[in-house]
Amino acid sequence: MTHTGGCRCGAIRYRVDGQPAHSALCHCADCRRSAGAPMVGWALFPRERVAIEGTPVTYESSPGTFRQFCGTCGTGLFFVNEAVFPDQIDIQFATLDDPDALPPQARIQTAEAAAWFARFGELPAFERFPAE
Repeated sequence: MTHTGGCRCGAIRYRVDGQPAHSALCHCADCRRSAGAPMVGWALFPRERVAIEGTPVTYESSPGTFRQFCGTCGTGLFFVNEAVFPDQIDIQFATLDDPDALPPQARIQTAEAAAWFARFGELPAFERFPAE
């Protein structure tokens, strides 16, 4: 199976073949701060199965950890750390064209999740922005 995706503005596009080694929601502080979100969804693939069109900006967020994003619109896209995931690339699965293609299989780094997340399921939910 082939999956496609890219950034918000379309400057970076990617194609990946097959299924990921994992698909997880990460709550770690580094991911939260990098994305400005309470968690980030990642799908891990062998690098040779990923084709990237365009040139993402690379930021070394900690020694040996490289986060890549679109330099035009700022969309986070990829994570590379050879010590942790040799010859592999983590893709932010929210950037897939099909948002249901790779559902998360687990939540990780929950020890670093924001304390309020424990009651996430208790929050009111609205299909669209609620009317006042």
